[in-house]
Amino acid sequence: QVHVVESGGGSVQAGGSLTLTCLASGYFSRVNYITWFRQAPGKEREWVAAHSARGTWFCYRDSVKGRFTISRRDNANNAKTVTKEMNSLKPEETAKYYCAAGGMKGERLRVADYKDWGQGTQVTVSS
Repeated sequence: QVHVVESGGGSVQAGGSLTLTCLASGYFSRVNYITWFRQAPGKEREWVAAHSARGTWFCYRDSVKGRFTISRRDNANNAKTVTKEMNSLKPEETAKYYCAAGGMKGERLRVADYKDWGQGTQVTVSS
């Protein structure tokens, strides 16, 4: 099991920037990816950016490419930090952002395949 904690949310104006941090700790033997998701009110949860738990693979949702950057750092004591820098934020990106550990090789980004989730951090972008 992996314990996940997010931090760094807040309120910004359109065009502004925020950096979200995910601290994941525990046993990663069954974790293939550490992924950021988001969920806006009344909408389904969607993936935003993902990073492999052990290698260098990463990917971005098309709508955030060129504006968001994800990186992973392996810490001591079986912990990993996954940071997501978000630039040029848009009002429609207002949502609660979640970090999750899990995923299946092949179908990497399906919500149901992530077993360990953080509590989420709110991001509000005003126009």
